[in-house]
Amino acid sequence: MPVSRYQITLSSPDETAALAERLAAVLAAGDVILLSGGIGAGKTHFARALIQSLQDIPEDVPSPTFTLVQVYDTRAGELWHSDLYRLSHPDEVVELGLLEAFETAICLVEWPDRLGDLTPPGALHLGFALTETKGIRILELTGDAAQWESRLEGIVDV
Repeated sequence: MPVSRYQITLSSPDETAALAERLAAVLAAGDVILLSGGIGAGKTHFARALIQSLQDIPEDVPSPTFTLVQVYDTRAGELWHSDLYRLSHPDEVVELGLLEAFETAICLVEWPDRLGDLTPPGALHLGFALTETKGIRILELTGDAAQWESRLEGIVDV
């Protein structure tokens, strides 16, 4: 499977939010976005901006760290935002109903390493990394070229 890989420097929270809004515009049911990176790297900020951009009336978007999953009705359909940090085994993903959601909803998954072998093969991986310069992050996007390359055109500098 050919893979597309892009790297973007995000210089501010506003740039992160703007990228999330551009990506949101091309998402549809069955799309899975995997958000990786350390605590404070920008995963939840990105997810919040993406979700709010798809809502007719933007509402508060809390981190699902303790609830594990938050479900939203959006213009693009149902959207699941999950934070798997507290999971100890991939079997817990099944109990949450995420496998079904991967097929029927847009899914944003923080701490996707907890998915193990359950990681959807067509998912778009977003890896956030802090830099030594305060406020600047490096984002690496990786995904199946056939599924993501044309959709990311105009969203990232290709």
